[in-house]
Amino acid sequence: MSTVDTGAPYDENAQIHLGVFYPGIGAQTVWEDANAPDQVATDTFVEVAQTLERGLFDAFFLGDGQRVRENRGAILSTDIAGRPDAIIQLSALAAVTERIGLVATQNATYNLPAELARRLASLDALSEGRAGWNIVTTDNAWTGENFRRGGWLEHERRYERATQVVELAKQYWAGQKVSHDTDLVKAVAQSRISESAQGRPVLFQAGDSTGGRDLAARHADVVFSANHAFDDAVAYARDLRARTAAFGRPADAVKILPGVTVVLGDTEAEAEEKVRWLRGNAHNGVRAVAFLEHYWGKDLSSYDPEGPLPDIDPVEDELDPSRGTLAIAARTGKLEQIAQWRKLAYDKGLSIRELVLEVSPASRFHSGTPAAVADRWADLVRNRVVDGFNINPYHVRDSVNDLVDKLVPALQERGVYRTEYTTTTLRGHLGLDDETASDKKAS
Repeated sequence: MSTVDTGAPYDENAQIHLGVFYPGIGAQTVWEDANAPDQVATDTFVEVAQTLERGLFDAFFLGDGQRVRENRGAILSTDIAGRPDAIIQLSALAAVTERIGLVATQNATYNLPAELARRLASLDALSEGRAGWNIVTTDNAWTGENFRRGGWLEHERRYERATQVVELAKQYWAGQKVSHDTDLVKAVAQSRISESAQGRPVLFQAGDSTGGRDLAARHADVVFSANHAFDDAVAYARDLRARTAAFGRPADAVKILPGVTVVLGDTEAEAEEKVRWLRGNAHNGVRAVAFLEHYWGKDLSSYDPEGPLPDIDPVEDELDPSRGTLAIAARTGKLEQIAQWRKLAYDKGLSIRELVLEVSPASRFHSGTPAAVADRWADLVRNRVVDGFNINPYHVRDSVNDLVDKLVPALQERGVYRTEYTTTTLRGHLGLDDETASDKKAS
């Protein structure tokens, strides 16, 4: 790879930072595989976190859901429900791990700032400086109903609120008395929790809109980029670093970790076969039919997923937002979309499952032999296109073991990955500057 302009200089000694994100929804993970462990049991989380710590990973992330997904008014059977709260679960993991960072996905839209800040500070104290907050937002009224706030927040205000919540949390962690009289909080709060070894939780942010990028540039320590294609990733790195500098921070103050799914094989052919297996099983018949039911608004369980598309008309109502997974732009124009799918299925002779596989967004696969993936990643991190990766394991046990036992040694051979932990805090693992002093000054 030739040197590229990413807004940061080439670094021959750059080190890759790795996290694993453990979601509860989506087709990126084959939840139903018979060899996968229980997706709710505490022992599963313990096993994964300890395996990743053996692999010297920076962090283990847990997803969060403010409400279970539904399909035609019933809980969506293909998603995971019943997990403990992420902060509580990670607090338990702090007792059975020693170094790995523990990052909780927590919603800035519905949580109360002081209460959330206190719980995150508690995790940071219990883990002795290994806590992080993955800041997410939502606008949908369906989730808001859980908080008696249906239709409460306009889409464009998500990051306005998130910025206010983050700023209040940072004041709280800095030991400042928080007094704010807005729709966010009408109270006075002050932290009674002592600083941890890293000062405050590390801030992660995953939004890719203009508002999301500005929030990351202004406040985040790490950002999860969705831009995994090379040209997009280069453009994103330049843009984020320019925004970060514009907020008065060092241009490369924010670590960039794109979200990816890693599929490893002893040969390229084996890796390609695993990708085919993964896509076929992640978009299985049950998921495919449930996907179309969302658009048809009707019970389609009598239709064979390996057969043609339903020959009945969908209901005319637009999409039910209760699945909570659709972008704003995709919530209208349902009938036109179905007409396009019918034509595509007819032209290509696609079954229900094949059509869903065809129209579903392609996963961000990084596949190949461990050596090939390690070579690619070493070039990316040295060119400062990225600082590492946040990996979504497609199989909770097998793919995690592959990462630790196959990919990590290949990265270590190339000199781009640690051979031991040299710090005790998440901030230290990530090589982040200590911003807690400036937080206090700004407060």
